[in-house]
Amino acid sequence: MNGNNNEEWVSKTQMKKRMDELQDLGMELTRLSDETLKKIGLPEDLMQAVRDYKKITSNGALKRQNQYIGRLMRETDPAPIRAFLAKLKGENRAHNAFLQRVEQMRERLIADDAALTEFAAAHPQADISAIRTLIRNTRKEKEQSKPPKNFRALYQELKAVMEEAEGLRPSENHDFEDSENAEE
Repeated sequence: MNGNNNEEWVSKTQMKKRMDELQDLGMELTRLSDETLKKIGLPEDLMQAVRDYKKITSNGALKRQNQYIGRLMRETDPAPIRAFLAKLKGENRAHNAFLQRVEQMRERLIADDAALTEFAAAHPQADISAIRTLIRNTRKEKEQSKPPKNFRALYQELKAVMEEAEGLRPSENHDFEDSENAEE
């Protein structure tokens, strides 16, 4: 009989763990924009519960809404939601890697004049004279400890050129409301 109780206890633990995982998955949904939520195709009651969660300011009410979302998640197939979130996170990682490449290119261009020649060869569509001017102004800003206006403008210019070269559309992967903006 003792073995039976042990098996029942493990079963309850596993059930609790599964419910917690579903609740956590539901909380991931609360961090998505409404546009992204529409793409998932959630049941209407779950969609409304997630929208309501975003409007709540009271800690107690947030906790109750979190539990409600968890309960609704138990009635929903989590596989499509997990698959969508995994794809979304992969796209965001790729986009963040792209933004890091833009940032590294900006640093190379500021540090080394030869890098501009390489950049011009790799990106013939770029307005090299405008980039050259931004580089020169960025260097002056740094020397004079001025606000980084041209530093940011250089980043935006490089980002636009590199997006065009890589076939990316601007703001293609900004589905998370709290996603980082590298230099913007």
